[in-house]
Amino acid sequence: MSRYSAAEIEAKWQEAWVTSETFKAVRDESKPKYYVLEMFPYPSGKLHMGHVRNYTMGDVIARYKMSTGHNVLHPMGFDAFGMPAENAAMASGGHPKDWTYANIDTMVEQMKPLGLSLDWSRMFATCDTEYYGQQQALFLDMLDKELVYRKNAVVNWDPVDMTVLANEQVEGGRGWRSGALVERRELTQWFFKISDMSEELLSSLDDLENWPAKVRLMQENWIGKSRGLQFGFERVDGEEPITVYTTRPDTLMGASFVGISPDHPISKELEEGNPELAEFLAECRKGGTTEEAIETAPKLGYDTGIRVKHPLNPDWELPVWIANFILMDYGTGAIFACPAHDQRDLDFCRKYDLPVIDTFFALDNPTPVEAEAFVPPKSEKVKWVNHFAGLDEATGEDAINATVDFAEKAGWGEGVTKYRLRDWGLSRQRYWGCPIPVVHCEKCGVVPEKKENLPIELPYDEGGKPIDFSVPGNPLDRHPTWRDCSCPTCGAPAQRETDTMDTFVDSSWYFARFTAPRATTPTDLVEAEYWMNVDQYIGGIEHAILHLLYSRFFARAMNITGHLPEKSKEPFDALFTQGMVTHAIYKNAERTDENGRAIYHYPNEVEERDGETVVKETGEKITVIPSAKMSKSKNNVVDPLAIISSYGADTARWFVLSDSPPERDVEWTASGAEASAKHLARVHRIATDVADMPEGTGQGDEDLLREMHKAIRDVTLGVESFGFNASIAKLYAFTNTLAKSKAGKDAKREATRTLAQLMSPMTPHLSEEIWGMLGGEGLVIDAAWPKADDSMLVEANVTLPIQINGKRRAEISVPKDMPKEEVEKIALAHEAVAKALDGAQPKKLIVVPGRIVNVVI
Repeated sequence: MSRYSAAEIEAKWQEAWVTSETFKAVRDESKPKYYVLEMFPYPSGKLHMGHVRNYTMGDVIARYKMSTGHNVLHPMGFDAFGMPAENAAMASGGHPKDWTYANIDTMVEQMKPLGLSLDWSRMFATCDTEYYGQQQALFLDMLDKELVYRKNAVVNWDPVDMTVLANEQVEGGRGWRSGALVERRELTQWFFKISDMSEELLSSLDDLENWPAKVRLMQENWIGKSRGLQFGFERVDGEEPITVYTTRPDTLMGASFVGISPDHPISKELEEGNPELAEFLAECRKGGTTEEAIETAPKLGYDTGIRVKHPLNPDWELPVWIANFILMDYGTGAIFACPAHDQRDLDFCRKYDLPVIDTFFALDNPTPVEAEAFVPPKSEKVKWVNHFAGLDEATGEDAINATVDFAEKAGWGEGVTKYRLRDWGLSRQRYWGCPIPVVHCEKCGVVPEKKENLPIELPYDEGGKPIDFSVPGNPLDRHPTWRDCSCPTCGAPAQRETDTMDTFVDSSWYFARFTAPRATTPTDLVEAEYWMNVDQYIGGIEHAILHLLYSRFFARAMNITGHLPEKSKEPFDALFTQGMVTHAIYKNAERTDENGRAIYHYPNEVEERDGETVVKETGEKITVIPSAKMSKSKNNVVDPLAIISSYGADTARWFVLSDSPPERDVEWTASGAEASAKHLARVHRIATDVADMPEGTGQGDEDLLREMHKAIRDVTLGVESFGFNASIAKLYAFTNTLAKSKAGKDAKREATRTLAQLMSPMTPHLSEEIWGMLGGEGLVIDAAWPKADDSMLVEANVTLPIQINGKRRAEISVPKDMPKEEVEKIALAHEAVAKALDGAQPKKLIVVPGRIVNVVI
């Protein structure tokens, strides 16, 4: 083929890979394994360039590892449960299952043209009964090991969608789909005991050396280990003391009031028979439970009338207030407030005219607190005021430790370590999720379903009629037959649990299921022992906290329940978080729509005209917003299939890897794509010319092969370090060297075949074509990765710049070991030096071996 036709080449080699089952992963104890995994997608039905970049990065690693003799597992699946499918059903009147599987089919067809080295035989979706049935079995095993429990809890409740929302689904205090104001409601929920593993999850972060430091820090902050003081405030009325936990016991002398949560047992007790308080608590419970919602909500308080004694001075009484910003599920649900050194407490005290008492000042500015609380870093030294432990100048950290020691010695407090991490509530009141496999029996209580009855499948319809998703609430609650069942223990009539699992559960163990996706147990331990751990995990930074934290918990739980080996308690050996693919936004600068909203134009609707960007059809001026995240609402998305159709998959792959380091954002531009396509066509043309060369030697064979070995070294280092853009830069340079070389056919053929191998992880189709064109044996993906010959990396010559009176005027190439005297002769004979000397002798001639020649006239 003399002309580069991406469409023909890519179809040809994709068929060859399928025919030979090149990427089918089979356990082979004779080879070292390598498991590379990208975070699997949600089946939205539309592949975007972010997907292309993510999967291409994983593909580069997978193909490289295959070439270096590894047995590679590179699977793909879909994270397919969740609200978007139900939302689509509400909007269109269809069914979430039909919508989801149609989208999966579409996305698979969009992925395959990319030529990814995926083992499609292992593909699954989390909504497959085969998958979620094993998830139910895993749940039962975790229940048996007391890793799951049920309790009453305050949750985010969407009164319109009538479902519990995760904190991430609450935006600005409103449900992310309905827009309704979220309420706090107490419901009986299922929880995973992740908090029991807080210390292990925290301390193990130190061992994750191949994770980004920023991700480990984010996880550390989320787990939130803190040492504080727990003690009781004695009530004046003689009732049980109010126990508080504080991480700043050093500020106890600044206590203004004791605060309790609206959900504290005292609040509930006082609520009975007090309509005013009941109304106040009802108002508090309208707010969300997220930290953002609590911090930004107006501060609400209610004086209970209860008074308590300060532990350091029984004559000092503090009022007890109910405050809407105090959470029941952190600490004890009660605090003491020190408004001088906590902005939230200060806002509350200013609102309700409570005292503000300074306990420390800045060393250089002893100014009492007014509108802003003084909250210096704990490591900063401050001036203390009447500190009961005798402190004068000390840091907050020192003061905390001194206070805890003081309280413990005095016998009125105890130093306690707590964690911010709370147990994981997994109950969701919706249809499209994994059913929780338990049954409620009046006689036996909550009964686990028998494993032989799994999977508990979601009903597709309601008594032969389509499920009506337009009706608010969970369709499983009103299903005429699905909910009713027999008790697995006594056989009496019972009801199924109608809550389904949080979709984070589905994605928290899929990496383990890929090792044996058709096993009749959650995993096959033999396969898991061979394939685990994931050697390289790739995904977005937005999943740095919850998904990774939950996966780490699940790996430990699966070890406890016998589904993963001990070595896999940390499932991901290396993690890489890639940047986004961005594109300019084209905003109409001259008009808005009928509702006054901005009008955005697609890239193909605008053009450059007379130095300005304008709408092609109307000439209206455009405001260009560069390097913005691709968004359907801003019309700045690029369709990968359109790019593949125009330029080919290899061009798309080459561009998303070449333009910037993979951890940074890359901006998609039409000019960049065109330049990438032209370069690949040039490589194809060079290979064709080499194939047509007559046999024989030429000039500079050794020089070309020396550059080839340098390219092998540099490209390999780039791929192994995720420096794909650096590898591509070396490939550009080597292509130029090859194009200019006058070497003979044998040397050029070897160099071009090597170029094809080095490019194969990035541009697999073109590389296969060139490999075959130049007589490569078999498939390039099966060929051993080239190795750099160290002897060819030793430079025989060295280039020395010549400075004349401090300015660089020329350079010479000399043997590396040439004596200084000989170098001096060559330098003096150089035309530029001779012209500058004009027959005279230099004042000085200094040769620094291997570095520079200085001539002073």
